[in-house]
Parts: sequence; structure tokens; C-alpha cells
Amino acid sequence: MVYRIYVEKKDGFDHEAKSLLSDARELLELSGIEHIRIINRYDAEDIEKSLFDACVKTVFSEPQMDRATEKLELSGAKVFAVEYLPGQFDQRADSAAQCIQLVSKGKRPLVRTAKLYAVYGNVTEEALSALKKYVINPVESREASLSLPETLHIAHPVPSEVETLHGFLQMEGEALRAFVEKYALAMDEDDIRFCRDYFRKEGRDPTLTEIRMIDTYWSDHCRHTTFLTTVDGVTFDDPFLQSAYEEYLAARKELNRTKPVNLMDIGTLAAKVLKKRGMLEKLDESEEINACTVKIKVDIDGKAEDWLLLFKNETHNHPTEIEPFGGAATCIGGAIRDPLSGRSYVYAAMRVTGAGDPLVPIRDTMKGKLPQRKIVTTAAAGYSSYGNQIGLATGQIDELYHSGYVAKRLEIGAVIAATPAENVRREVPSPGDLVILLGGRTGRDGCGGATGSSKSHTLESLTHCGAEVQKGNAPEERKLQRLFRNKEAMLLIKRCNDFGAGGVSVAIGELADWLDIDLNAVPKKYDGL
Repeated sequence: MVYRIYVEKKDGFDHEAKSLLSDARELLELSGIEHIRIINRYDAEDIEKSLFDACVKTVFSEPQMDRATEKLELSGAKVFAVEYLPGQFDQRADSAAQCIQLVSKGKRPLVRTAKLYAVYGNVTEEALSALKKYVINPVESREASLSLPETLHIAHPVPSEVETLHGFLQMEGEALRAFVEKYALAMDEDDIRFCRDYFRKEGRDPTLTEIRMIDTYWSDHCRHTTFLTTVDGVTFDDPFLQSAYEEYLAARKELNRTKPVNLMDIGTLAAKVLKKRGMLEKLDESEEINACTVKIKVDIDGKAEDWLLLFKNETHNHPTEIEPFGGAATCIGGAIRDPLSGRSYVYAAMRVTGAGDPLVPIRDTMKGKLPQRKIVTTAAAGYSSYGNQIGLATGQIDELYHSGYVAKRLEIGAVIAATPAENVRREVPSPGDLVILLGGRTGRDGCGGATGSSKSHTLESLTHCGAEVQKGNAPEERKLQRLFRNKEAMLLIKRCNDFGAGGVSVAIGELADWLDIDLNAVPKKYDGL
């Protein structure tokens, strides 16, 4: 049986509702709306009624600030509910289920949540529709039913056998272009033609899994296709930039580099030059390339110890553009993961972002885009939420405003970390070594993240990219941070890698030249994957 409870903030604590009312009246210019209530709805199954009732004031609500009721008084209101899309990680529901299990010391129940919006005043259908559009981001959420479901369990079909792409070897021109479009691949026509030619030599049609895996490895996110684009015919109007470019060309000559000029070469050449000149003696190099690692001496109670200092930054422009809260949250979460996989503890962060003018009226928002104000404020909330939960101090935050960022937002997260050198063991994996997958479970959210962030933003991105923005799980990553401070545990690790947008394909594939991966053993958030 499914049990339901509604929880609403008391007057004086209803900041979210008051903020939405202000946005509705001032930004959306919906002057007819006089009052808005926001109510959190909890549904629970696989739980005794007595336990459910006991958890109302301990798990679902805080009596000092909340009102909890099984029946709502909504006369005179226009009401709608919003829930996450199936497959999106719901941290509120997950945390509630864990807390109930702690109370019962038994089986973890199934919990689903939604938010009810009760809108009062002279609310026309057009005004209600405009408010819904402002509240509901189709990438992550949808309008929910107001009725009580018979069950929260979802019937998942048994996954079929992996599809073999019969006729792939015979595909030419238009057929290859149609193939890329049908499967929404990040590859271009030249890439898929190269794959076809390879499998022609193999003498067999590939499976869809093989094509998806290659698509992930060859995505711009993983292969940096754009940064590897040849740059020629370069001219500068600014003498300073011209002299800097000439200095770069001189450095290439010093290294005898004959490969084409590209942005990746420009970005990485300085380190190569410094290394050649013998100026990077403290650089720590290994097969693990997760974060820039420097050897340092640290004074511990008057004794100099060998430590490793790690730096990492990453961008989450595409995810934050289409789902600001999750995109910004996983930007800092993903940046933490890299030095964490280097067995270090991340202790400080920096956030640099770029946006269009957030004061532009909502009605002037470009079609297919979220309003800049929505992106700016929601991304800030997402970053803060993750950073506060994991306990990371962000000492520098800077947001740049320029019309160029309307086309694509800039979202950079950077972190610094450290660890005693004696805690890090690095060896070459050998036959018989076990691969351990540790941390948050895999869900449909995030599947295709690398390829998704490598595609152009289109008018349909907001409705078709729901699986490409991962929902972060900060409490789970905080557990990993604590574990990785345990020297005994760390010395059991030969090689470590973090799960990025490439997922199993890339993260595990980078550990060794040959691995046997049992996908059935990958911990999942739910069945049906």
C-alpha cells in the first residue's frame, strides 16, 4: 500500500514560495497571482503504517518549521505538481528512504517525492501555463499526477539481446548520415565511415554496444576533437598577441614539433617546454593522469614530509546550460573526483562562470534556451548545494557577464588537494587483479553524458537531453573522501581512475590494456537499464 504525507513550510520559513511569487510577479509579469504555496509531497511503499506515522515528525518534517498533513485544503487555488523524470536521481526521496531504514533498522522502503504548487489570485490559464514553463525544466522534470498511485514500483521489461547492426558494412553516404541521426551519435560522417571501414576489415557487422562505446571514446568530451582542429592562416591585429603567438611558434621549433597547430597544442606546449628545460623536477608523472600532481615538502610538527599537491579544473558548460542545478553541482563534484582518485583530500575550490545579462526580460529569451536569470540563479544554488553537503570551502567565485555567453554558458570548477606521498601506491595492473567500482550507483541520468556534451545545442536540446545530465550524490562522495584518507585502504590500490562522463567505457577502460567487465555487476539505481 502507498502512504502519502504533505509537508509545507510555516509562515516565516516559506522562503522558496515567497521567492517564486516575486519571480512570477516581477520577472514573468503575472500580476494576477497574489499568493503561492509550495508543498512537498512524499509517497512511501513497502512500509508499515505505524512506521510511516512515526517518521512524519522525524524524517518527513521538522515540527518547528513545517506543517504536515494527510489532506490539503486547496479551495480557491490552481494546483499542479512537479516530479523528476523517471530515471533521474531524487536526493530528497533517497535521503528519506535511508532515514526511515535507520529508524526501523529493517528493509529500506520505496519513496517518491513531488512538489505541489498552489497558486491563488486571478490566475488565467495563460498565466498558469507561463508559471509551469518557468518552474518545470523538461530536461529533468515533468508535471505529476495529483492522484495517489496504486503502487510506486515500475514494471521494467527484460532487456533484449544486444542488437547487431545488420547491413552496416554496406552503408554509404546518405545511409551513414541517417544512421548517425537515428542513433543520435556525436560522431560525424567521417568518423562513422572510418568505423564502417574498420568493421569491413573485421568481416562482420558491429553491435550497437560497440558503436556506442566508440562514440563515447571519440566524443569531443573525451577526445577533444574541437581542440585538435588544425589552425592555420593565423593573423593578429594586437601586437601583444602577435608576439605571444610568435613565442609559441619558437617553442614548437625548440621541441622540433611538426604536428599541425591546434588549440590543444597551444594549451599543453608550455609544460613540455618547461620539462625539456629541466624546470619541472617536482612534477609527479605516472600512468594515472587524473590531476596535475606536484611533489612538495610539508612541515608536520617541525618535520619535513613528502607530500603530493594536486590541481584540477573542469568545465560543465553544456550540462549547466540545459540543467543548471545538476550541471553546476556535478561540475564541482566531478572536479573533486579527479584528485580524489589520486588518493588525495580536496580542501579548497574556485568557481568561474560566464553568462549573458541576467536582467534581460524573460520574454526576450532565445527560443530553445532557458532564461539567463534562471541559469545564473539555479546554477549558483546547485554549486552551493553540492559544496555545502560535501564540506568544501570555495574561496574565489567570479561570474562574468557578456552577450557571447548567451550562445553557451561558461561553468568552470577548480579544486586543490593534497596527500602524504607514502599513502600513494602505483603499480602496473596484472592478470588476476580485481577491479572494484566504488561510489554512487549508475542510473539513466548521465548515460550518454560525454556524447551529449559534445553535440551542438539545438532547439530540441531542452526536451531531448534528459539522460545527459547526471544528478550528483554529494553525501556518497563525501564518504569516499573520508575513505581515501585511510592509509591502510589506499595502499591496497594499484591504480585508480574516476568515473567521468565516459562512464564504464572510459573510466574502467583506462585502467589497463585488457579487462574483463561484467556489466551485470555494475550497481544500478534501479532495474531496467
